[in-house]
Amino acid sequence: MSKVTTTSLGTPVPQRRLPSYGFHTHTELFNGRMAMLGFIALLAVEWYLGHGLLIW
Repeated sequence: MSKVTTTSLGTPVPQRRLPSYGFHTHTELFNGRMAMLGFIALLAVEWYLGHGLLIW
């Protein structure tokens, strides 16, 4: 069991837990990093092929 931190008056201090889903700082950072990685990978593939992936 975890140790409960108390104030000088003896009241417990609430501990913050990370949420498991939703728009939060850690998930948004991960999503942004994956988007940047995907964009760079797309540029590398287009450079290797010599044309864009969407040919009209």
